[in-house]
Amino acid sequence: MEKEITLKSDELLEYIKENVETYDLLEISYNRIYAPGEVLDIEFDDEYGDEIFEITLQLTGELLNDTIKIDMLELKDDIIEIIHTKDKRSTVIVVEA
Repeated sequence: MEKEITLKSDELLEYIKENVETYDLLEISYNRIYAPGEVLDIEFDDEYGDEIFEITLQLTGELLNDTIKIDMLELKDDIIEIIHTKDKRSTVIVVEA
């Protein structure tokens, strides 16, 4: 089952904070990069005046299977689309410009 929603970049960050958990699958498209993978960790904090929002993914590719850390605050305006899969249900999130 798949549904599609359209969000602004700030709303996307809230969606991730509220809905994405460890071991969910995320397919992130930003700039010219496509990064599909399993969520290993989500870190968000605004302690000490510095806001942090990072997602650690285990990439699931045929040629590249590596662990990467994505700074969502830095990339939020460059994200085009995210597909979030949880319990065999996918949500396609299109980001408004």
